[in-house]
Amino acid sequence: MLEGFHQIFPTPQPPADNFASYQITHKFYREAHHRQEFKRYCEWYRLTAKCHQQEFQKMQGDINLFAWFCRR
Repeated sequence: MLEGFHQIFPTPQPPADNFASYQITHKFYREAHHRQEFKRYCEWYRLTAKCHQQEFQKMQGDINLFAWFCRR
C-alpha cells in the first residue's frame, strides 16, 4: 500500500535543493529589479540632458549682463 503512495506523491526535495532554488530565484528577481531601475535611471538622465541642452541653447541667445558689470 505504501508503494502506491510513492507513485502518487513525489518524494520531497532535500533542503539543500530547496534553498538553492530559492537563491537562484532571489538572484533572478534582484537582477531584474536592478535592470529595471537602471533603465528608468537612463531614461531620466536622457530627458534631463535634453532639457539642459535646450536651456543652454536659450542661454546662448541671452544678453550677457554679467560681462557688462565686470568690464574694466
